[in-house]
Amino acid sequence: MTKAEEFEQLRALLFSIAYRILGSVSEAEDAVQETWLRYEASPAPHTSTKSFLSAVVTRISIDVLRSARFRREEYVGQWFPEPLLTDPYEDPARSAELADSVSMAALLLLERLSPLERAVFVLREVFGFGFAEVAAAVGRSEAACRQLAVRARRHMDAGRARFAADRREREELADRFFQAIREGDVDGLRTLFAADVQMIADSGGKAPLWGKGIFGVENVSRLLAATIAPFVRIGGVVEAQEVNGQPGAIFRDRDGRVVNTLTLDILDGRIQTIRAVLNPDKLAHLGPVADAWSVVRETNQARHPSD
Repeated sequence: MTKAEEFEQLRALLFSIAYRILGSVSEAEDAVQETWLRYEASPAPHTSTKSFLSAVVTRISIDVLRSARFRREEYVGQWFPEPLLTDPYEDPARSAELADSVSMAALLLLERLSPLERAVFVLREVFGFGFAEVAAAVGRSEAACRQLAVRARRHMDAGRARFAADRREREELADRFFQAIREGDVDGLRTLFAADVQMIADSGGKAPLWGKGIFGVENVSRLLAATIAPFVRIGGVVEAQEVNGQPGAIFRDRDGRVVNTLTLDILDGRIQTIRAVLNPDKLAHLGPVADAWSVVRETNQARHPSD
């Protein structure tokens, strides 16, 4: 088997590792490409190609994350990971860990960890690497990696919700939600939300935004009903699908261009958090991006046709 063939067999795994460390589709793709260049240039055969490439992409991702931390500190408004529609790596033996770790909520929890803790957690807890492989990947002793894993696991467990919905319940609730917002059904929306529901968006200062967030059943219900129904009337499309392994949607304008993505955190039978990504820089990998300002203006005109 050639180097290129070996690499292609592992590309999905490498991307999935990098995305969980970085929270960015574009940066993960760049890390995978850099991994290939280093692998192509490496002269010696490797005992385990999987271990070698996983270590390389992890080190690259750690370096990128360290520099990205400074950019994120200066980011305008709330920072969310770039939305991921499909995780290319599948492993039935670790399906639960893989699905949980790619959610927006989990990726935001990972942001609280140091780059080393994050890398160790991803390799060990998500992908099931042995501590010897983890230690080789991050350049620390096995004992140090065990300590990093314990700290990371403690932080992650402390931040996780205690009551998660099962898949069928999530899908049924999401279906009702998307039907209600398309129809502008305020009463229907009220029945779906937790009392402390919140709607938060990441615009990066490059798209329209509703302040620091919308909070509470009444405010969230009324805003969604008042904006999504007229958006649909002007030809906008709410394309329901999984985003980061959660119920979500891509919003498109009448020409099919991406306006934003949306994900739902569903806990204990209610929608707890709605997260929208509007920053056009984080949507480009999904296809052509709409002019969100123009879409909002047209939507507002549809809400107030006499103005």
